[in-house]
Amino acid sequence: MLVLFACVEEKKATKTVSADKQSMFNQDIRTHYFKTLDSAAYYIQKVDTLKALDENKANFLKSREWYKRAEPMLIAYDYENYLSMNAPNLLKVEIDDYTDIKVMKPKSYQVLEELLYAEDGFENKNVEYVIQYLKVRIPYIRKNHILIRQMDRHHLKMLRDAIVNVATKGITGFDSPMLANSLNEAIFNYETIKEIVDIYEQAFTSKELYQSWVKEIDNTISDLKAGDFDTFNRYHFIKNHTNIQLALINDTAEDWNIKLNTSRNLNSTADNLFNKDFFNIKKFAPPRSPEISEERVALGRMLFNDKSLSSTGNISCASCHNKDKAFTDGLKKAQGEGNVELQRNTPTLTYAVYQKAMFYDGRATGLEDQIVNVVNNENEFHMDLDKMEQRIQSDPKYTVQFDSLYNGKINNRNARHAIATYIRSLAPFDSKFDRNMQGHEETLTDEEISGFNLFMGKAACATCHFPPAFNGTVPPKYMESEFENLGVPQNASFEHPILDEDPGQYFPYKVEEKRNFFKTSTVRNVALTAPYMHNGVYNSLEEVIQFYNVGGGQGMGLDVPYQTLPADSLNLSENEINDVISFMKTLTDNQFIEIGEDIND
Repeated sequence: MLVLFACVEEKKATKTVSADKQSMFNQDIRTHYFKTLDSAAYYIQKVDTLKALDENKANFLKSREWYKRAEPMLIAYDYENYLSMNAPNLLKVEIDDYTDIKVMKPKSYQVLEELLYAEDGFENKNVEYVIQYLKVRIPYIRKNHILIRQMDRHHLKMLRDAIVNVATKGITGFDSPMLANSLNEAIFNYETIKEIVDIYEQAFTSKELYQSWVKEIDNTISDLKAGDFDTFNRYHFIKNHTNIQLALINDTAEDWNIKLNTSRNLNSTADNLFNKDFFNIKKFAPPRSPEISEERVALGRMLFNDKSLSSTGNISCASCHNKDKAFTDGLKKAQGEGNVELQRNTPTLTYAVYQKAMFYDGRATGLEDQIVNVVNNENEFHMDLDKMEQRIQSDPKYTVQFDSLYNGKINNRNARHAIATYIRSLAPFDSKFDRNMQGHEETLTDEEISGFNLFMGKAACATCHFPPAFNGTVPPKYMESEFENLGVPQNASFEHPILDEDPGQYFPYKVEEKRNFFKTSTVRNVALTAPYMHNGVYNSLEEVIQFYNVGGGQGMGLDVPYQTLPADSLNLSENEINDVISFMKTLTDNQFIEIGEDIND
């Protein structure tokens, strides 16, 4: 009788979700997390330079498989170790000040992959350097985990971040540059997503919703298994899997009666990777900034076009950032006061809001900070902030706007905020490509879809120009913007190139490992923003793609010690290059369509 009673009581003990308490599923998720880490550690322990190469390769692949199963939980609950374990084979430079500069070699799965599969072989000491780190680090991660007090909303956010990560980085080759094993590794991610959904099965009020998850994940894995890296239809994958899964996240939050955190860089309720609301634009502005409104945008537009804010009254922001050229100027290098040639090409301001650093060398941390640099530059506005403030105060047309929008406080801080707010409005996500991804139309040609798939795959564009902004701000958390050394030449000759002398991020700290590094800009509206690169060396997109196709500066035979772009050829055919360009031309915002058509004509 007692045994029977105990069984009945056990059956009654069900787990439920909660909006404000620790998750009842933490133990189950932690058990799966430990299983993945223990398995990754088990196989990496078997990698030994005294063993045969084939055996080491097999154990590496098994360890990495289990790491990929752990990855969704690492991203959510141990992001710094995720970045370390998944780091590309590039030097990392950390600069605190002139006396504290650290240059560190990565010790990650990506590095180990490139060593074990290098055509020219490897030195055992380099492999030992990496495997000894991983052999220690994985158990350390397990021992020092923080998967203890999470709520159900945290686990649902984990699923969301994992879905975004696969679509924006996982299927691009970013993680597996040597083997292009990205589709298989995406499967391992989705197997963990399925495991978490299964753990939560009894929490679903709607069993149909749970079954929708199971069916969708099974279909996703099936498509990934059937795919080949070079030919995989990433357009179909994102439109028919990623976006559906983001909608399922919202349905699940409603089913569980919970709300996801709204204080992150991504909008937790966006159900489409290419919707305007995918990003949480508030997080790309200084803390406690006034709300973005049409009125503040209008004020910012007035200030943006006001030449009186420069010392001579001859130039405004719009002098270099011309709306008719997608907020560029069409010049090889920008021209400042008195037509003085400035150091670099003028980048577009469209989608600049979704960058974590400004200028090609990243010397400004945000749009408001960038404006300070422009105002103070002797070849640009050549004005100090106090004088700029005084000129605005003396202009009666601004009085009413500042009275209603900034409580009558006409100061440089509010003026800079208004201009920055206008720039933040220049990211509508309404291009032909966006409208197709959003399901508003079906107008993309086969060549344009092929171009997107190449951009996201074989052509390796998306390993630096991450969707959906197609700039260097890194998913899945979009907390930092990347800088690259491409070996850009100062002349457009592919036969006799000369390396550009612009030091890029070398200054102000004089770090040799940062020489020739420049920010990865957006390729949105690229059809209107020629000439290209930081120095305007290329006049056509065909030249730009050819530059990447031959392997950048190193691929052309230049001495570029710290080039981040692989020097081997992409082996893109002429048709493939044309397809990539066709896709990039679909990224023209709706307001510029007529301008783009005139250029094409």
